[in-house]
Amino acid sequence: MLLALASLLAALAVPAHAREPVATVAAETGSTRFVPARVAAERQAIAHYGPFRVLDAGRAALVGVTDSMAPAQFAAMLRDHPALAMLELIECPGTEDDRANLELGRLIRAAGLATHVPRGGSVRSGAVELFLAGTERHIDEGAEFAVHSWIDEDGREAEDFAPDAAIHQPYLAYYREMGMEDAEARAFYAMTNAAPFAAARWLDASAMRRWLGTGVSRPQPRIAYLDLPPMLP
Repeated sequence: MLLALASLLAALAVPAHAREPVATVAAETGSTRFVPARVAAERQAIAHYGPFRVLDAGRAALVGVTDSMAPAQFAAMLRDHPALAMLELIECPGTEDDRANLELGRLIRAAGLATHVPRGGSVRSGAVELFLAGTERHIDEGAEFAVHSWIDEDGREAEDFAPDAAIHQPYLAYYREMGMEDAEARAFYAMTNAAPFAAARWLDASAMRRWLGTGVSRPQPRIAYLDLPPMLP
């Protein structure tokens, strides 16, 4: 019994989302975490769309794992609440579908939303890509981030492929679309993949701000993404 409990606790302590470029994989549910900001968001919510909660006319929150349905859920939320301007990332374990996750990030950017991680907010694994999608990015003291390498269905991680392999390109292209110069995109991608899939690297607010320069990105023009093609093979 003690061994089983120890194994469970260990699994919950480390984000389990695989930033996997080929097949869908499971993300950490985070169901045992008590996050006061999430409790407040659930109480305040005036509408629910999958893991998204509409807090008021101008703000929505992300409070769970995203999956293949997330882009459609996000689009429905914007359709019903067109004045939304800020996405609060509160309890974000990652994603179960990397293709959909990158599509969602592009939709966030196209909608012109800013992203904000409040004190106590936790943005892990694939959710980091969603934070980067904000036209402005705000990080409060006490926020945390976790990054790690993706892993494919054969157990291979990013370091198992040559630096110029095609499998890396969708992520690098995404970071460039989110405003990074090519050198910055490569450096950030290398940093995330330096942590093995099974051992995430944790960053506090200050550390993540350093990767963003000032911690707030320059506003980007709104771009309409219609009939988005698949980004990943």
